[in-house]
Amino acid sequence: MAFWNQLSSLIHEPPPDLVFELSEEGIAYARHGETGFQAFEPGVLKASPLADNILRADAVAAAIARITPPNGAKRRPAAVILPDYAARVSLLDFDSFPSAPEEQLALVRFRVKKTVPFDIDSAAVSYWAQPVSTKAGSKKIEVVAVTVAWEILARYEAVFRSANLHPGQITTSALAALNLFRENGVAVIAKMSGNVLSVMAVADGRLKLFRCLSLERAAGEEGSGEEIREILYPTFAYIEDELGQKPEKLLLCGFPQPPEGLKLAMEPLRSRTGVPAAYNAGLLGYLEAAA
Repeated sequence: MAFWNQLSSLIHEPPPDLVFELSEEGIAYARHGETGFQAFEPGVLKASPLADNILRADAVAAAIARITPPNGAKRRPAAVILPDYAARVSLLDFDSFPSAPEEQLALVRFRVKKTVPFDIDSAAVSYWAQPVSTKAGSKKIEVVAVTVAWEILARYEAVFRSANLHPGQITTSALAALNLFRENGVAVIAKMSGNVLSVMAVADGRLKLFRCLSLERAAGEEGSGEEIREILYPTFAYIEDELGQKPEKLLLCGFPQPPEGLKLAMEPLRSRTGVPAAYNAGLLGYLEAAA
């Protein structure tokens, strides 16, 4: 199941040698096969769909420079993975979907217009149609749309351009991390990054639900377990009602310990190189799909 292949359906060049994932914790990176992490001091980056995320551009630029020192005048291509909370992911279904890309984009923009907390006319929108369900009687076309305010996206791009890099491929952490799950059946993936919880339901290679919420407490803090359960229980119920099937497992990423009180098999999300953390799950998912 290559979610990255679908997300980059409009990108035809091969994956770049430089890949970065940004989070409030720092920058995870892959550089010519080598992976690593540069930590941020507190207050350097704050993920938000509404306000500037990069609070100290100098600190972000310095971290990028340490990872990729200048290499002449030629601008090098890079893939950039944004924090989940910087964007909005919407799942749309259509009885029919136009074939012309410009008509598709106009229709997607119209559908997400009232669901995003910013002006859709000042936003970048990417989308892809998922594989059609093979279930008898299912004819709906399911489309995943990713929306981010231009102002926020431009600030991310600018800090990489200042380091003489071209951020030609951009996605979000959770969507890239979906490449780490390649099984059939129904499963839920829960990813914590700071106090942001991303929840995804996957059924036979298709994304069926996506939620991204800012919680009052980060995972592991007192009282966070109840808040997480209050989100996951309705998610499980929705999946069972919508798909007629209970989720088979819950895959966790970024949790210091598994949430208590959930009557569902739990296991960590894994990659070929080990168990990903909240700050590099998207990076490892990108590498998994690009391998």
